[in-house]
Amino acid sequence: MTASDSSIATARHAARAAADKIAQDIVALDVSERLALADVFLIASAPSERQVNAIVDGIEEELIKQDLRPVRREGRSAGRWVLLDYSDVVIHVQHEEDRVFYALERLWKDCPVVDLQLGDDTSAKAAAGSDSE
Repeated sequence: MTASDSSIATARHAARAAADKIAQDIVALDVSERLALADVFLIASAPSERQVNAIVDGIEEELIKQDLRPVRREGRSAGRWVLLDYSDVVIHVQHEEDRVFYALERLWKDCPVVDLQLGDDTSAKAAAGSDSE
């Protein structure tokens, strides 16, 4: 069993929205074989709480356009690790320090990576964003 086409499409929309808000290290993992509750984990990070929340806002705005609303949202007030649960897609936007500490990619390292079709422009946007701070 692999992630459904609709889950992958949702993850791609969310990833593009995150990239537009200069999210760093955007990765999607197909967790469908290991986890019954979701198909895809999307993970992104940012260097500040303010940017974490901006990325979350961008993702939610984009997915509302797709007529999708999170079933659950956690961590918004702290802005360190925000979880958006869209049932089949769970989005983690973490402060870069928390991402290193919790290392979700290492925890789920045996899961296949989903091609988000973002191209190389996300690393350029991330570099541009860090130059302006």
